[in-house]
Amino acid sequence: MVQTPSTPLEYAQAAVDTLRRTYPNPADLPPTQHFHYHQGVLLSGVHQTYLINNDESYLEYIRGWIESNLDDQGHVLNHDPVCLDDIQPGILLFPLYDHFGSSRYKTGLDQLADDLEAYPKNDEGGFWHNDGVPRQMWLDGLYMGGPMMVEYGTRFGHRNLVDEAVRQALLMQRKTRVPETGLWRHAYDPDRKEPWADPVTGLSPEYWGRSIGWVPMAVVNELELLPQSHPGREDLRNLVRDLLTAVCRYQGPDGRWWQVLDKVGQAGNWPENSCTCLFVAAICKAVDQGILDKTYLEVANKGYEGVITSLEWQGDDLLIGDICIGTGPGSYEEYCQRPTSINDMHGVGAFLLMCAGMERIRV
Repeated sequence: MVQTPSTPLEYAQAAVDTLRRTYPNPADLPPTQHFHYHQGVLLSGVHQTYLINNDESYLEYIRGWIESNLDDQGHVLNHDPVCLDDIQPGILLFPLYDHFGSSRYKTGLDQLADDLEAYPKNDEGGFWHNDGVPRQMWLDGLYMGGPMMVEYGTRFGHRNLVDEAVRQALLMQRKTRVPETGLWRHAYDPDRKEPWADPVTGLSPEYWGRSIGWVPMAVVNELELLPQSHPGREDLRNLVRDLLTAVCRYQGPDGRWWQVLDKVGQAGNWPENSCTCLFVAAICKAVDQGILDKTYLEVANKGYEGVITSLEWQGDDLLIGDICIGTGPGSYEEYCQRPTSINDMHGVGAFLLMCAGMERIRV
């Protein structure tokens, strides 16, 4: 076994090394031949690690996966234009365009921006999560589409996309936030037809950890790019402060947050690593942006240590467990009974984002 890492960066590099041993060809990252957020979140974490260690092989690995999903002109293959999950990896095209200068990467960005320009909305103006669940709004979608919209709109003069990303976040807050807890429900069905939808509010019945984790992560990323003069800036900062302050009240005893956030210790529930990593990463950025006081870094450190303590090794490979697989809205029992996976793309990506955040506050 390799020497146990001593810093967040070393843990991140061990996770990337494990990943690349498992999938030496990035085109084999699952789900193969699908331009999808599973790989997009993972490689976003790889990119954040690259920004710290400047290892060019990390960028080449990202490029290898992107190239496996582009045609000769740069058009994105293997994606559904009415699925926010299939737009999220577009965020990786920005650093590739900057570093390599290929117009093909701009072609891919333009295509995904066109998808977002034409993206369907429900009667209240909310983006459908995808065409398989028309009209429904899921928290996950804010991470899948919002940062892409803000970065593209800011860079290339499409103010309408920036404004739309801000609108979507604030609308999701209005529709899903429960005042009694300050937490947000996983999903909203305006038609109130889904089995999980409350007949009065249209909301799903539980607070699922990872779905909430995507929200502050998305918005702090947007705030890094949002013009200082944008009229929605303070609203987004207040959104992050309000949600993370609420989330911190539900941290579990070992520092991790649980699968169903507000039911720590309840029968069937369990500590979940991917949501914990997202919350820690978001807290680090929120403190850096002056949204949260530095005392919240104590919460972040406790969450980080909780995840690190849960890790295992198999030879040189770092094993990140307690990661819920992809999950739609459902009952308490359904969330608790969801399978877990070791080194699931969601979890490794979130782990890398957490380590990058912790490394930056450490130095």
